[in-house]
Amino acid sequence: MLRRIVNWLFLAPVAVIAVILAVANRAPVTLSLDPFARGSSTFAFSVPLFAVVILSMIIGVAIGGLAVWWKQGRYRKRCRAAESELAAARSDADRLRADLARREPPQGGAVAFLNRPAA
Repeated sequence: MLRRIVNWLFLAPVAVIAVILAVANRAPVTLSLDPFARGSSTFAFSVPLFAVVILSMIIGVAIGGLAVWWKQGRYRKRCRAAESELAAARSDADRLRADLARREPPQGGAVAFLNRPAA
């Protein structure tokens, strides 16, 4: 619950700032995807400035997220290997417990000493 409140306390001002940015920057700008054309080209678009800024932020977050995901791949691989090793160790321990439970207690030794009647 506290996490949800903190998220709203952070996201609400960010959303208000984004709306103010969008309203203040509605003027159209020419976005050209052809770096060699000086004038108008077929790859030029007239879009509002806020759309360019917000789209750039979205693309930057996506690229950053992919880069982090790619770099952390070795840690995910180690985690999967450790989980499979743990599962194998647990199955071995369960098998050994089952074998031990099926065996009869030994006759003599420490078990016989512990089971003798008190004098």
